[in-house]
Amino acid sequence: MLKIRLKKYGRKKRPCYRIVVIDSRKKRDGRPIEEIGFYNPITKQITLNLESVNLYKKNGAQTSPTVESIYLKAQKQKI
Repeated sequence: MLKIRLKKYGRKKRPCYRIVVIDSRKKRDGRPIEEIGFYNPITKQITLNLESVNLYKKNGAQTSPTVESIYLKAQKQKI
């Protein structure tokens, strides 16, 4: 099953996240199928490819609760 979730990178106490499509059995920082966005919780910057998210969700991918809230914010902003 495919999941749309966050992949952590950045340095200590300064996290950044990539929003990725990945197999649910893989590790958090494993190799993704596709990177579809970026989220910086410190500056609240969101970059998300809404077309890709909609396509994967239509084909059965599940989103994590955090990614779902980021997705809803991005839809309101039309990023």
